[in-house]
Amino acid sequence: MFDIGFSEIFVIAVVALLVLGPERLPKAARFAGLWVRRARAQWYSVKSELERELADEELRRSLRETQADLREAQESLRNQLHESRDHLQRELREAEQGVQALDRHDEPAQAEPTAAPLDAPADATPTAPADERR
Repeated sequence: MFDIGFSEIFVIAVVALLVLGPERLPKAARFAGLWVRRARAQWYSVKSELERELADEELRRSLRETQADLREAQESLRNQLHESRDHLQRELREAEQGVQALDRHDEPAQAEPTAAPLDAPADATPTAPADERR
């Protein structure tokens, strides 16, 4: 954590023994150990809180990205639906116009009376020239 090697710890212990003496060194070591444990616990607490915050922020970012993707997909689907609806409405209008055109085309044929054939004579009895009748 602090990158302290064994030789450095040994030098610190010798200096502490010389400064504090053998009577106060064990009490000072316990006190130092207590503060090291507290500092370590505080460090781990801060570290875990930061990790949680980063994880929360990562989740929020992921959620925002997912929401943006869903909005894009929704907009794309909406556009496709509008295009399909417009296409179907055009096809329906064309079909209706075609049916109306067929109805208009068929109406005159139904409205005309059937005419008598022109080749058939009006009178079924043969007529002879006026000379032959006498």
